Amino acid sequence: MDTQRFMGADDTVLVEACKKGDLAAYEQLLQRYQRMLFNIAFRITGVYEDASDIVQDSLIAAWRRIDDFRGDAKISTWLTAIVVNNSRNRLKQRQQRQKVELYSLDAPIPAGDGALPDLPSRSPSALAQLEASEMHGFLRRCVEALSQEFREVLVLRDMQEIPYQEVAAALQLREGTVKSRLFRAREAVRDCLKKTAGIS
Repeated sequence: MDTQRFMGADDTVLVEACKKGDLAAYEQLLQRYQRMLFNIAFRITGVYEDASDIVQDSLIAAWRRIDDFRGDAKISTWLTAIVVNNSRNRLKQRQQRQKVELYSLDAPIPAGDGALPDLPSRSPSALAQLEASEMHGFLRRCVEALSQEFREVLVLRDMQEIPYQEVAAALQLREGTVKSRLFRAREAVRDCLKKTAGIS
């Protein structure tokens, strides 16, 4: 596939070529936005495999529905909306599965190789890495604890740095609603970090 001819092409040029069935143009769009879309799906679902599946399914759906793209928003906003909706659906499916699954308390514990885990070195860099990793874990758990509507806004605006207007378009909300939810999400994360990590 000759994607070189679309190198540096504007998104609108790529979209028009995609609407004519040009796979090379679509490949160029994938190269531009796939990583961003994966980050969004992963931060919403928290599961690498789910995020990969969501992005793959979303990109296939986008290719099939490219003629539906009217250009009212950026193509990245349209793709983000598809990924967010598919992420929501995946979370709903997971919640339904969790309600049905029963866990046995008598299930055997998987046996390890008996080796003790490696302890981190006491060097300052190792300690700093451990603290940063621990802080990242606290932050991740606090974000995962948010309601879906707050987590989506926080992921898109603060973590992906998508402008308010595009977040509003992707989530089909008013810009004021996005700002309000973001404020509440930040407050909830701040409160969670105070409780779990002792950060003031």
